[in-house]
Amino acid sequence: MPTPADDSTTGATAMPSAELERALDVALRAARIAMRLAHETPLGPVETKKNVADVVTEVDKATERAVRDLLGQELPEHTVVGEEYGGTAGTGPTWYCDPVDGTTNLAAGLPWTSFSLSLAVGRQPLVGVVADPWRDEILHAVAGRGCFRNGEPVARRDSRSLAGGVVLTDWAGHEPWPGMLAFLAGLSERMCTSRVMGSSTLTLAHIAAGRCEGAVVGEFHPEDHLAATLLGAEAGLAVWDESGTQQPFPASGGVMVAVPAVAEELFALWQGDTAG
Repeated sequence: MPTPADDSTTGATAMPSAELERALDVALRAARIAMRLAHETPLGPVETKKNVADVVTEVDKATERAVRDLLGQELPEHTVVGEEYGGTAGTGPTWYCDPVDGTTNLAAGLPWTSFSLSLAVGRQPLVGVVADPWRDEILHAVAGRGCFRNGEPVARRDSRSLAGGVVLTDWAGHEPWPGMLAFLAGLSERMCTSRVMGSSTLTLAHIAAGRCEGAVVGEFHPEDHLAATLLGAEAGLAVWDESGTQQPFPASGGVMVAVPAVAEELFALWQGDTAG
């Protein structure tokens, strides 16, 4: 049986308050740099990585370099794991960064991309920021302190049913994740509109921002998603792994973020219980 979400946050942290404040300040500075670079940096040649549908631009690379430089200057004892330049998580404070989530959108001229940066010790997320350069919006959270949009507390959406609502999801790269098509069909049967927008970071973060009823991502990656799942946890949302456990840092599989009152209904659809 899924574990219900409550209004509790991620609990005691693994870092003193003053260090968390410093980490948040650096993360917000990084977000502002990323927003500026998204507008000012030429795309350059659109290159491919794993396949022709997996693209990277100079904006991605320049943003991650700038963030690594900032973290190296301000918090040199911390480890960085990035989407473009890699890295291995350490036993101490580790930052996870996706400089541009939604690069395909960026390369196509679609204004739906984001910047994601999170700090964790082990599997405990401590700080998360998600920046949307096209809305001029920064969402941030610190463990135990709530979720904020441009410095103001976020109000949780008060939804009671999926019917008439909106649920977000995203592709696994350029393909549907296993069970995704059945999931979308189940939402349709419940008169719930679905959207696939092309940035899995924003897919999750918009639920924390009080928009839409819920979101499912088929495979969790901390560089892409940890900041957004911390936002959701700090906004008092259900942030469930595939076992139905409240877990903003899943060890494997996908993740769901949802308004608590619709969480069990959405979870049943995600897990293929079409009668749920």
